[in-house]
Formats: sequence, C-alpha cells, structure tokens
Amino acid sequence: MALKGAEIMKMLPKTNCKECGCATCFAFAMKLATGGVKLDDCPYIDPEVKAELEGAMAPPMKLVTIGAGQNAMVIGEEEVMFRHEKTFFHEPGIAVLISDKESEPDIDEKLARVKDLRFERIGNVLKVNLLALSNDSGDGGTFETLVKKAYETTDFPFILISEDTDILFSAAAMCADRRPLVYPVTNENVSASIPKLKELGLPAGVKGESLDEVIAVTSQLKDAGVEECVIDPGSRNMLDGIRDQTLIRRAALKKGFRPLGYPTMTFPCFMCRDKYEEALAASALMTKYAGIVVTSLTEKEFIFPLLVHRFNIYSDPRRPMTVEEKVYEVSQPDENSPILISTNYALDFFIVSGAIEEANIPAFLCIKDTGGIGVLAAWTSGKFTGEAIAEFFKKYDVENKVKHKKLIIPGVAKKLKDELEEELPSWEILLGPSEASDIPKFLSEEWKV
Repeated sequence: MALKGAEIMKMLPKTNCKECGCATCFAFAMKLATGGVKLDDCPYIDPEVKAELEGAMAPPMKLVTIGAGQNAMVIGEEEVMFRHEKTFFHEPGIAVLISDKESEPDIDEKLARVKDLRFERIGNVLKVNLLALSNDSGDGGTFETLVKKAYETTDFPFILISEDTDILFSAAAMCADRRPLVYPVTNENVSASIPKLKELGLPAGVKGESLDEVIAVTSQLKDAGVEECVIDPGSRNMLDGIRDQTLIRRAALKKGFRPLGYPTMTFPCFMCRDKYEEALAASALMTKYAGIVVTSLTEKEFIFPLLVHRFNIYSDPRRPMTVEEKVYEVSQPDENSPILISTNYALDFFIVSGAIEEANIPAFLCIKDTGGIGVLAAWTSGKFTGEAIAEFFKKYDVENKVKHKKLIIPGVAKKLKDELEEELPSWEILLGPSEASDIPKFLSEEWKV
C-alpha cells in the first residue's frame, strides 16, 4: 500500500534543512508521497530508515521485462483492481505455443503465421508479443534446434518451457541476450535454478500446485536476489484461473502481500480443447488479470478479436485517443486533389481517411489538434473555429499544396462555413456530407477542380 505524506514524515530527520529544495521536512514528505521528489534528495536520512522507506514505497506489483530492445515485453506494476479506478498500465503479453514435437514444416508455418499476426487499429499496431517454446520431446538437442530456429528467424521474446532444468537453462544460455522467461521454476528445482537465473540475469516463471507453493518459491527467489518473477498458480480451468488471478491481484494490491506482488501468466491452451473455448478463456483471463496468456491459436479470426479486446481494456480511459496534427496525404494526392479537414480524434481520422481511400480519389486530409474531441464538441469549445483553421493553414502552408482554393469541411459544422469564409476570404468553402460513409459518393459526384 502507498505511504501517505504524514506517515513518511514520522520517519524523516525533521531538520527542516531545506537542502532537499523543500521549505520543510513535511513539504518534502508530501512531495515524496506523490513522486515529486526522490528519497535520495534528503541528505540526512538514516540508511536503515531509507531502506525501510524504499521497501514500503515500492510498487505493490513488481515490474518485469521479458525480451530486450524495442520488442521487450513489460508487464506488472499495476495499481488498481478495476480500470475505472484509474487505468491499467501494462497490457498482457499474448504468447503463441510451439512444441518441439511438431514437425519442421509445421514449425516453419507457425513461425511465419505468427510473424504475420499484425494489425493496425486507430493508429496502433496490434500484435502477438511472445513465443512460448515448449520441450515436449524431453530431448535437449531437439529443443535447442527449435530455440535456434525461432531465434534466427524471428525477433520475438521467448518463454522457454521445460521440466528438465538442465535442458531449460542450456537453451536459455543460447538466447540469453534476448532475455527469455524460463519456466517452470518450482519447489523442486528452485535451489538449482537460482544460481543460473542470477548468472544469466533472467526472469523466472514460477509455478506452484497451490498459492502456498507459489509463495514459498517467490520468497526463496527474493531472498536469493532474484527480483523478477511471473507467477503461474497452476489453474486447471477458466473458472479456477479467474479465481486464482483475482486472489493474487487482491493480495498484492489490497493487502500489500509482497510474495504475490508479481505479474501472472496463464495457459488457456491447456485448459480447453475447443478453439472457441480457448479464445473465450484467453479473453476472460486477460480481463482478470493475467500478465501473459499462452495460447495455441494462430488463426487471424481468433487472434484479432483477442488483440482488439486487450487494446480496449488497456487504453487509458482518462485520455482520448488521438492522432498527430498535420496534413496527411491519402493515396498520393497532387496539386489537383481535394482538401478535407477534420479533428485529431482518432476514430474521426480513421473513418474519414478510410472513406477517402474507398472513394479512390487521392486527397489531402488536414487534421487539426482539438485535444481528441470530435467536430461539434471542438467547435463549441473554440478548438475547431474559423480562426483556428486559418492558423492551421498558415502553419502547414496548405495553400501551396494545391493550385485550387477549395476546402471541404464536415457537413455537421454548418456554422463553421461562415467563419471560414471570413477568415479565408480567397477560399471556396464546400460543405461536405454529415456522415463519413457518404464521402465517397460526395467526392465522385461533387469534386471538380
């Protein structure tokens, strides 16, 4: 649980020295509680008190990084049980399971298919995040062949799965620079795993047959200095999974119970035999509250809905979805192409740009920053007015992009037409359709240079 300023104040030296940049120790404590200053800014705090405060102020759920570079998957450090309380921060990773018992052609096909599972939605790229490589054959050489192939042909982070600890860490050493998650670390192999985890600097995938077993393993890893863990409570079905995920999340966030203060992973691929049931389980477990979901699904018709579902849950409800303010070129326009204008509300942009593409008439689409609100709301709030659009035209030199002077505005903004005719007197202001779906018909019938 986060400490309050008054609680922090009790542990400070109370010198009011001002060397931290604050007028009093109380002011420092209040800023520290909200992240406005750092604990190191206090020059006189006792080292033991500092260590105690650092532990007490640490996030209730550990941040864990799997992979390296731009493809690294970061999970954990969540702060709330419910999205409407604040927001969820780090979306769960979706991992596709590949077994070393599969044939080489099947493995090649699956790797190619997973690489192709990328979709764009409202300016965001939705994709699978990890490969879960499983040593089902029990043979070290076969498993290393699979890991080597995945390493050389993809840039995904890995979850390495093997019941044989020697095989597991031998494969992990091959791709340690990609920082794989090694799984499972259990009560039986934790002592043997700790030196290798520390040597390679890798996160541990902890598995227990019960939460008591999980707690025993994470506590031992913590005491040994292994900080990054991902918990699998061993749930056998979707209902048990939701129960276990909720218990872990609540224990970490509400009770501040550190041994369960880690992100989690779950395996709907082992819970369900039917693909539809597996997709349903994956969806439910992403909602409550898996950090990683391992699935055997690779078909677009199953993966795409999961990606969209995840995107909707982990988009910040406090912040509107927006696109960059600029003049977008749709389908390579030229000096004779029409100019349209809209707001930077992401949904508006993609609907309008999609309608222009459907019309098969290249165009310039001017996107004005309105703080992510739509046309009418932006107009009434003074963010999408004739004056604001005139300033936009000047800023982006719109006039010199075409040889005509015709601007198409959204049909719902009729009053904007009068404003623009005053602000841009040399331009002809055309009132476009009220619905974006009518843009193709409007351009094909009405647009003439």
